[in-house]
Amino acid sequence: MAAKKASEAFSRALIEEVQRWGAMKQTGVSLKYMMDFGSNPSEKILLLSAQFLHKELPIRIARRAIELESLPFGLSEKPAVLKVRDWYLDSFRDLRTFPEIKDSNDELTFTQMIKMIKVRHNNVVPAMALGVQQLKKDLAPKVMPGDFGEIHQFLDRFYMSRIGIRMLIGQHVALHDPNPQPGLVGQIHSKMSPMEVALTASEDARAICLREYGSAPEFNIYGDPNFTFPYVPSHLHLMVFELVKNSLRAVQERFMNSDKDAPPIRIIVADGIEDVTIKISDEGGGIPRSGLPKIFTYLYSTAKNPLDEHSIIEGPSDGVTMAGYGYGLPISRLYARYFGGDLQIISMECYGTDAYLHLSRLGDSQEPLP
Repeated sequence: MAAKKASEAFSRALIEEVQRWGAMKQTGVSLKYMMDFGSNPSEKILLLSAQFLHKELPIRIARRAIELESLPFGLSEKPAVLKVRDWYLDSFRDLRTFPEIKDSNDELTFTQMIKMIKVRHNNVVPAMALGVQQLKKDLAPKVMPGDFGEIHQFLDRFYMSRIGIRMLIGQHVALHDPNPQPGLVGQIHSKMSPMEVALTASEDARAICLREYGSAPEFNIYGDPNFTFPYVPSHLHLMVFELVKNSLRAVQERFMNSDKDAPPIRIIVADGIEDVTIKISDEGGGIPRSGLPKIFTYLYSTAKNPLDEHSIIEGPSDGVTMAGYGYGLPISRLYARYFGGDLQIISMECYGTDAYLHLSRLGDSQEPLP
């Protein structure tokens, strides 16, 4: 896959423009603001939203494109990373060449374009994972894992920014739905039941466990089924799915050849004043204390299947690809932090693991803007 440096593949004027926009200040929004703003999506509201994105998205995309050019250990030169950089520069160019948005026709054309940008970036996470994999193969055993701290911090910033960009585009596109489900404001559900979402995500994770192993532990879920709060159901589904999947796999592998019945996974949903907390407990054997710092890094994948370069770079993505190569936990934590929450893992070696997923109930924290 022949990829060139940005200065060779893109015009000098474009590179200079990326530098200029990358120096501009980003504007964060809160969940509450998105919900209030989109609660009555008139033509005027959609026009204002498009005009905001027309200015905001190039700033965010430019910042990431600049960072992609100067990564340590030669990561910027890896073919998969060069491909990602090209996607970012193409999207920046599309946004900057789009004329001023003056009326609803312009707005609809702009909306189609940003939908295409979102699709273009579908495979960014596995492509970056492939780049890191390429780097590790080339460096090993010269560089110790501890030296990768700078890359880990970059990936945290990079993926957090990606969550924000995709949320802004997805929210704007979803506001065009002529018949939204009751309670939905774009992608945000004003009365989301965490019990309901956690149940669906857990069932989906168990189906994957069944498919892979032929059997799967049970799970029990506890909480108030009538409790609701405003949140993005797709974000919560992704996080709970990942955590429950990890627990199911740990329990299944520990009890697969045992005479004892596999103990169920326990999922508890607690509605506090500040946070909604979802605790996922398993008896899957736990993680040694020395291994806990590693679970949130992007460089210790124990995935059995190597990433396939062709399918990542050229092929379609089903959007659930993050699970297979060790990125599930760090990316789930970023999703939690995006709206002011967090994810903590506490483990008892030789017993099991508890994951605490905290979601901010207030919805008023600004997006983190790396």
